[in-house]
Amino acid sequence: MRFKRRQLSIPYLIFMLAFVVLPLLVVVYYAFTNGEGEFTFDNFIGFFTSGNTIGTLLYSFMIAISVTIVCLVIAYPVAFALARSEAKYRAVLLMLLVIPMWINFTLRITALKEILTFIEGNLAYHPFINTAIGMSYDFLPFMILPIYTTLEKIDNSLIEASYDLGASYSSTFLKVVLPLSVPGIISGITMVFLPAMTNYVVLDMLYNSTYIMGSLIGSYFSAYDWHNGSMISIVLFSIIVIITLFTNKFGEPDSESKGAIL
Repeated sequence: MRFKRRQLSIPYLIFMLAFVVLPLLVVVYYAFTNGEGEFTFDNFIGFFTSGNTIGTLLYSFMIAISVTIVCLVIAYPVAFALARSEAKYRAVLLMLLVIPMWINFTLRITALKEILTFIEGNLAYHPFINTAIGMSYDFLPFMILPIYTTLEKIDNSLIEASYDLGASYSSTFLKVVLPLSVPGIISGITMVFLPAMTNYVVLDMLYNSTYIMGSLIGSYFSAYDWHNGSMISIVLFSIIVIITLFTNKFGEPDSESKGAIL
C-alpha cells in the first residue's frame, strides 16, 4: 500500500471530529430543545426579548470595542517602531515584548489589581474603566505581534520610491505604509475583539460584578441550565462568524489595491 501525504491529516480530522464537531452538535441540540427534549425556538425568543440579556450583549460590545481601540492605539506605534528598528536590536526588543506573556495570567492580573487598588482605593468605583485596562493589558501583545509581522514584511523599496517621488513622511505613511499594514491591523482586531467579548475572568479578578457574554454563559451552565447556556453560545458563535467573515474581506489587499499603492 502506497503512503499518501494527505493521510497525515487523518489524526487531525479525528481530533476535530471528536473535540470540535461533536461538542458543537451537542450545543446545537440543547440550544434548540427544552427540558423535555422537544424542539423549540423559545430559548432564542427569550434571549432577544429580554432587556437583561440584550443589555449584557451591548455591554460586551462596548467592552470589546473599547479594548480593541485602546490596544490598537498603543500597539501600532510600538509595532511600527519595532519593525523599523535596527535588525541587531529587533530580536531583543521582540523578546522583551513576548516575555510578559510567559508569566502566569493570574499573576499578571493580580499585580495589575494591586496597582489599580493603590491608585483608586476601591475598584468598584470604576468597573468599566478597570475592565478595559485589565483586558487591554492582557490582550495588547495579540494586537502588536500581527501588526509588527505585517510591517516588518513591507518592502523598503516602496518607501524609498515614495520619498524619491517627493512624498513627505506623513504622505508616505498614510498612502504606502498604512494601507499595506491593514491585514495586520485586521488580524489584531480579530484576535482582540472576539476574546474581549467573552473573557469574564478579568472582570471577576478585578471585583467587577457586571456580566458580559462569557459570564452569562457560565452562570447558566453553573445553574445546570444547558439549554439557555447553549443558546447563548450559539448566538455568540454566530456573531463571531459574521465578524470573522466581514473582517476577512479586508484581511489581504487584492491586486488592484496593491497596484494603486505602487
